[in-house]
Amino acid sequence: MSEPARPLNETVRMGPVDPVLAAVVVALVGFGIVMVFSASTIEATVTFHDPYYFLKKQGAYGVLGLVVMTLVSRTDYHRLRPLTYPVLALSTLLLALSVAGFGHSGGGAARWLRFGPVNYQPSEGTKLALILWLAYSLEKKREQVKSFSIGMLPHFLMAGVLMLLCLKQPDFGGALVLLLLTFTLLFVAGARLGYLLGALIVGAAAGAWLVRSKAYRWERVLAWFNMAEHRQDLAYQPFQSVMSFGSGQGTGMGLGKGLQVLYLPEAHTDFVSAIVGEELGFVGILALCLAYLVIVARGVRTALRAEDEYGSYVAFGISVLFGAQALINLAVAMAVLPTKGLTLPFISYGGSSLLVCSAAMGILLNISRERGARRVVVPGRAAEVSALVASEANFAPEERRAPAGSAEAAS
Repeated sequence: MSEPARPLNETVRMGPVDPVLAAVVVALVGFGIVMVFSASTIEATVTFHDPYYFLKKQGAYGVLGLVVMTLVSRTDYHRLRPLTYPVLALSTLLLALSVAGFGHSGGGAARWLRFGPVNYQPSEGTKLALILWLAYSLEKKREQVKSFSIGMLPHFLMAGVLMLLCLKQPDFGGALVLLLLTFTLLFVAGARLGYLLGALIVGAAAGAWLVRSKAYRWERVLAWFNMAEHRQDLAYQPFQSVMSFGSGQGTGMGLGKGLQVLYLPEAHTDFVSAIVGEELGFVGILALCLAYLVIVARGVRTALRAEDEYGSYVAFGISVLFGAQALINLAVAMAVLPTKGLTLPFISYGGSSLLVCSAAMGILLNISRERGARRVVVPGRAAEVSALVASEANFAPEERRAPAGSAEAAS
């Protein structure tokens, strides 16, 4: 799948994006705006005296996100290569600033940076930056990916730095997603399975120690194990979330008719799926899960059809990002896992998550475009040479080439 780097003066004819993938994402963005409105009306009225407060903001984020997705999908993903290290450095810097005293606290964690009226969550952009860097690095080191010192260690060290910064906020869920992305892309790139299993054991032990070493994390786990006893304190939010799913039963109570918005804190953010379950029931949750399954399936399909390893790795990473984050968010909302603080892609309220997801989806959609004939503009000539024709001439089977000195060659 690999191919040499393209010259800067090369233009590529690109086909249309994957229509199924694009349609599902647009539908999710629209659905998310509706559900954010349904889940936030009471809080917006009480807090801001405007029932449409969150609707207007999420609607603006949604429109902006679709614009970003469209623009990025029209930009050849190969142009991201030179931006790999600047984007990674900027993401790391912003993440470090959020834990160095410049972060804006919310929910007990300094996860946001405030730029005037805009709040940005650096961990969201860091996930995409790590994917781009891993894809770039693994493609360059594809011949040495099975080496521990070259193929494994640098990637785990970089991911480890970003994970430590996330844990410092603290953001255990964000660190977990970064670890999953690193493992997945190393596995896809062909790293030694023994090294990966060893790193998995070390990571699991480190995760258990991190949970046990912090009192608030351990208390949250204990409350998760005994939700009935802690339903009025530490387990209040997951308990009310489970009640929402149970209230919805098969087909739900109807859009906008849910009652758990009166009891479930921040229902329009990380626990918006609970409101989906209450108002649209099992059918609504099943449809939502199928939508994410389609995104992951079409993303993997795009990765397998990518024209080079770089595009394949980026597509795999973005697909895992959407799938893992949706799975963890839904599992937390259903109390299958302790609370993690991860958003539901394209659905949860918030500009950082929606815009980063839109940019990531734009990259995935661009990779899904079929590349046609390439044309290279030769300086000083009016004519343009087709690189595709040149490629066919250079790599034609030997038996089709005329031997030197033959009559055909002489003619």
